Amino acid sequence: MPAEVLRLRDVGVRRDESMLLADVNWTVHDGESWAIVGPNGAGKTTLLQVAAGLITPTEGIAEVLGEPLAQADPYDLRSRVGISSSAVADQVPRDEKVIDLVMTAGYGILSRGAEEYNSSDVARAVALLDALGCAHLIRRRFGTLSEGERKRVQIARSLMADPEILLLDEPAAGLDLGAREDLLARIAALARDPRAPVLALVTHHVEEVPDDFTHALLMRQGSVVAAGPVELVFTEANLSRCFGVPLIIERLASRWMARAVPPRRPD
Repeated sequence: MPAEVLRLRDVGVRRDESMLLADVNWTVHDGESWAIVGPNGAGKTTLLQVAAGLITPTEGIAEVLGEPLAQADPYDLRSRVGISSSAVADQVPRDEKVIDLVMTAGYGILSRGAEEYNSSDVARAVALLDALGCAHLIRRRFGTLSEGERKRVQIARSLMADPEILLLDEPAAGLDLGAREDLLARIAALARDPRAPVLALVTHHVEEVPDDFTHALLMRQGSVVAAGPVELVFTEANLSRCFGVPLIIERLASRWMARAVPPRRPD
């Protein structure tokens, strides 16, 4: 059995009178890639923040990379768990150069100061940007990039410290069709690379689940609807329950599609 990299047992997250997560059980093993799917307000981003060590559960036990989250060193987790999200992007200074933004991730900071970087830092940052199709952007300022370019640069940044887990929060949100398909193809290539970290990706849409992702977790109102191998989880019954509407689910090659059941015509 592959090693566990993430284990949540009866995890809950309470904020004031609201339960953002309730009784969540989820185990991720080395070699797996997970899609976390559900409607707005389902708790997907909160779940990702727990997995990243950014939020400590108020109930239950979360273990990240074999260590209880309550006892983990936050600085150590920042280097071992990569995360790409709009919340991180919002903190980036608009005039930060792309190459500097990626390199500083190796030191847990968001902008370059007076510190010096060696040639191996530069080479790794350029190689990661090249793998994400944006090596030509290295001298550009982050604030001048398109949404698609920002998404790819953020993923390159999240890989800089060579993490063991990579968490992607809605990486395809706001992208046009071409940019979305380009990005999903690159994420799929990561998922197939045996050297890549374990991947977990949050999305509202089954169409945004990259090729060859192995597992899926469905969420609704802070709870898990279903979790397991993707072909067993992405059923019409499960997804209809998750989104609260009757759905037709289809698979073309290794990609998924969903649409609402058409209303019945009157006789």
